[in-house]
Amino acid sequence: MKPNRFLFNFCILFFLCCSPASESSQAYRADVIVYGGTSAAIIAAVEVAQSGKSVMVVSPDKHLGGLTAGGLGWTDTGKKEAIGGLSRDFYHRVWRHYDQEDAWDWQQKKDFGKRGLGTRGADGNNTMWVFEPHVAEKIFEDYIVENNIKVYREEWLERKSGVKKIDGKIISFTTLSGKTFEGKMFIDATYEGDLMASAEVSYHVGRESSKTYDEKWNGVQTGVLHHQHWFWENISPYHIPGDPSSGLLPRISPEPPGEYGAADNKIQAYCFRVCMTDNDKNRIPFPKPKNYDPSQYELLLRSLQTGRKDFFEKFDPLPNFKTDTNNHGPFSSDNIGMNYNYPEASYERRKAIIEEHKDYQMGLLWFVANDPRVPAEIREKLSQWGLAQDEFLDNGNWPHQIYVREARRMIGKYVTTEHDVLLKREVPEPIGMGSYAMDSHNVQRYITPEGFVQNEGDIGVKPPEPYAISYGSIVPKKKECTNLMVPVCVSSSHIAFGSIRMEPVFMILGQSAAVAACLAIDKNKAVQDLNYTDIETILVKKGQVLSLDQLIK
Repeated sequence: MKPNRFLFNFCILFFLCCSPASESSQAYRADVIVYGGTSAAIIAAVEVAQSGKSVMVVSPDKHLGGLTAGGLGWTDTGKKEAIGGLSRDFYHRVWRHYDQEDAWDWQQKKDFGKRGLGTRGADGNNTMWVFEPHVAEKIFEDYIVENNIKVYREEWLERKSGVKKIDGKIISFTTLSGKTFEGKMFIDATYEGDLMASAEVSYHVGRESSKTYDEKWNGVQTGVLHHQHWFWENISPYHIPGDPSSGLLPRISPEPPGEYGAADNKIQAYCFRVCMTDNDKNRIPFPKPKNYDPSQYELLLRSLQTGRKDFFEKFDPLPNFKTDTNNHGPFSSDNIGMNYNYPEASYERRKAIIEEHKDYQMGLLWFVANDPRVPAEIREKLSQWGLAQDEFLDNGNWPHQIYVREARRMIGKYVTTEHDVLLKREVPEPIGMGSYAMDSHNVQRYITPEGFVQNEGDIGVKPPEPYAISYGSIVPKKKECTNLMVPVCVSSSHIAFGSIRMEPVFMILGQSAAVAACLAIDKNKAVQDLNYTDIETILVKKGQVLSLDQLIK
């Protein structure tokens, strides 16, 4: 028996030694590795595949499409004529979906009317710019299948030591599961810029001083009151109105806001774009969070009791009796001041921040729909709404993506500023266009010198025309990395990013980044050394809009 047992053990050892490495430890190789599951990530991967290169998507997320598939169905577009390429193709596919009668589960197509419909483009294709979350996710999944793209989901970059870099080039990165992804080119298409940061590329978090880039709208903006997201009435910030000794109400900072135009490390507020419905056949009443605390909403109550009635202003309609619900007013879904350390935080800390935002926003909806102190007209109206039962099925009908309006921003070869957005200077090497207003949501809630509560940081300044975005804004400085593209955490100032950060623009930049990545492989060059004319020629051929002369009629 002993010899047989020895032979058996020897065979097992031989098999283990000669077998291929387990999936968690082997290297995965492709020409281009795209890190992220956002809309920009998927469009970038599609472009790589269609350009004849191998590509892998390494996504921290389970669901693809980022915020486009995560509740933001009322697209912030600016001038739709400036949106071309695969970005425009996405919105054509939306139109194609809703052009079918069977897409209208809860509502007649004719009753929705022409909301969100775009004009027919030069390619002859119609577009639609409003959509349900699950429709957007299905389109992104279709892209993956049609282009035979390999996707590795819920794979999180090992941020401390996972990036291997030699002579200014990323060779590979490893995820927490132990998988190693090797490529010739890398694209960081996350909202947070984790791959960029781990590759030791320069970046900024927070607002630059107005003097940094000689901008008017950057830095602390005390006294600037755009939109409607500020307190119209004088409201006391204290538990006992007018009595500082009684302590501050929740969600008000005791710190001074800073000097006008000064830099800080604060970022605009996050929220969830909740998909609601008032269709009883598809409505789930707002759930009450386990740790619900009505005192968190005392400031909202005081605002409502002044007679303010604009709570429902951003219940933007989507097909099938649904909404894309956004922040509106001085105290709404934006969780002001609670996200400052998110960009640099550990995964565990980010998860806690996201959960706190969810509890806050879910509690807000429960409070307004149920608390008897809320004015009856508002309370009764909101109680007719609820979460859409047929959305976000594996997440309690709550969006799976928080709105990361701003995190890290690369300091790259070229920094886009308000001078570019406002057409005050010529933009070199354009690879796409933006046109939405420089839109920053509130950054902080503070006490004025007069002793009242006020919000700060909300800005909305429209460009006179669509503006170009430079190739230099999606590539690092050459001395830092030569084979990385960053189409989401782009090189821009805080206020310029307020315009760039729109999902159609992210898709535009994702495609342009992929075109440049493939060209760099073909030319065997650093991304910074490519001939711009070569990039331009390919982009124009693929339908990207690069100048005012090219606007889609």
